Amino acid sequence: MRLIHKGQKGFTLIELVIVIGLTGIITAGITLTIFQVFNMDTRTRNDMIAVYQVRQAGKLVSEDVLEAQCVNVPVSSDFPLTLNWTDPATGNKHGVIYTLANKILWREHYVGSTLNSTTKVAEYISQTSITPAQTECVPNVSALTFTVTATVGEQSETRVYQVNPRTGS
Repeated sequence: MRLIHKGQKGFTLIELVIVIGLTGIITAGITLTIFQVFNMDTRTRNDMIAVYQVRQAGKLVSEDVLEAQCVNVPVSSDFPLTLNWTDPATGNKHGVIYTLANKILWREHYVGSTLNSTTKVAEYISQTSITPAQTECVPNVSALTFTVTATVGEQSETRVYQVNPRTGS
């Protein structure tokens, strides 16, 4: 059996267990912080995507409603939304039809009866409503309220746009 002398250097078993335990606690804390940062980054990114999609949908629909001389909204207060106007400079008749399919808002632009372009307006659109519902083309609508919701992951954004078309349009 070996005797321990007073001048001998080294760590006791208790000291090693304490150091290993503290290292484990510090490592767990750092790991948890890193996971929280990544989780917060994902939530923030999803929220920003939802806000952007709602803004994009509201912007384009509002611009077209301002231009429209005729608004047609189905009784369901949903899509398709049909807008028509005549360009005063050229006399060309324009039509825009907004449709919602598979959480994507689409915009079809017609000049006369010819399809001019089809554009993806926004993605992740989970809910919309348009009021007032007009079963027939109604000229000079006093106001149109467009509510749109985008959901990305668990983050959701809803905006309400009220558009008052130009007088005499």
